[in-house]
Amino acid sequence: QKKEILMSSVKFYTRFERFWHWSQALLIISLLVTGFEIHGTFSWFGFEKAFDLHIILACTLIVIWFFAIFWHLTTGEWRQYCPTCSSNITAMIKYYAVDIFMGGGHPFHKTRTEKLNPLQRMAYLSMHLLIAPAIWISGWLYLFYTDWDVVGLKGVLSLEPVALVHTAAAFAVLAFLVAHLYLSLTMSRKMADLRAMLTGYEVEKDS
Repeated sequence: QKKEILMSSVKFYTRFERFWHWSQALLIISLLVTGFEIHGTFSWFGFEKAFDLHIILACTLIVIWFFAIFWHLTTGEWRQYCPTCSSNITAMIKYYAVDIFMGGGHPFHKTRTEKLNPLQRMAYLSMHLLIAPAIWISGWLYLFYTDWDVVGLKGVLSLEPVALVHTAAAFAVLAFLVAHLYLSLTMSRKMADLRAMLTGYEVEKDS
């Protein structure tokens, strides 16, 4: 007897969630481009224009993040980033390192209340608690270097370690972006996650 499989379209992502995701992605990529140009990696806009664009983009991203933080707190979506038990993370690492190339099944079933697998949760948590604070604090210190004497930082902190932290955090953001794309695109078939983040809806199977 064949098992009947019902296909239902479920709304996974709200309109604001999709706006926040894509605007944040665009701003972060633009910040990486202008930031690496300021660092001297390449020359597209020129140093002064890249610097001005970098500041505008950073301020815009901060505004969006404030709205996103408020949205997460009021909707309870912050729970999506809470880590799960280590055994689940081990299973996910094994899947991405071995099983995905051997045709093994995905150990995680995505639902409306659990959109992120254990490894994705850990990556997002690291981004929010470690990488983001490092890049924002170092960035603002870098920007207001001339005002350090006002708050008593001159002589206590030098610019070089601040610049190194900011650059290291930028590379960490780039690594997160690459990992995010890999984890998202290999999580489902036929770009289902990408389509869901565009339309808000994802097809869910019920057997």
